[in-house]
Amino acid sequence: MRELSDPHGALTSDQFRQVMGLFATGVTILTSAHGSTVRAMTANAVASVSLDPLSLLVCVNRSAIMHDVLSRGGGFCVNFLKASQEHLARACARPDSAEASLSGVEYQLGKNGAPILTEAMGYVECAVATALDFGTHTIFVGTVLAFGGSEGDPLLFFGGKYAGLGQPG
Repeated sequence: MRELSDPHGALTSDQFRQVMGLFATGVTILTSAHGSTVRAMTANAVASVSLDPLSLLVCVNRSAIMHDVLSRGGGFCVNFLKASQEHLARACARPDSAEASLSGVEYQLGKNGAPILTEAMGYVECAVATALDFGTHTIFVGTVLAFGGSEGDPLLFFGGKYAGLGQPG
């Protein structure tokens, strides 16, 4: 295995991004709402935390518009994307996309007011339980309120590219 960092120098964020690109992740759309304003962003820093209580975490850059919404202590929904929804992942990944990204996308509001994408492969709806600032991001831990899912081909992110598993869906 080749070393991606300089053994004699400082570790860089570009080197770290390169090695983390070797870890395939699922792709999600994190949604929330503040008043009548719906927010959405692509997120792959998502993980389950505990089965008792049911909980998961999402990591959000403090410069993101979504950060302000979640910091108010509201709820959020993590929507798992299908391989056929790469266009949505790209639209919601743009920094200026916080409101316009769900234009034309069907959704229903969940128990906490966050959008649940109708065509997503699955979703987990949460209430913010706690938050921890670390580096450039905040780790939001959510207590699960509801979830659902269906069969399909998941959208993955690997090596800086989107891909599916090729499963029928």
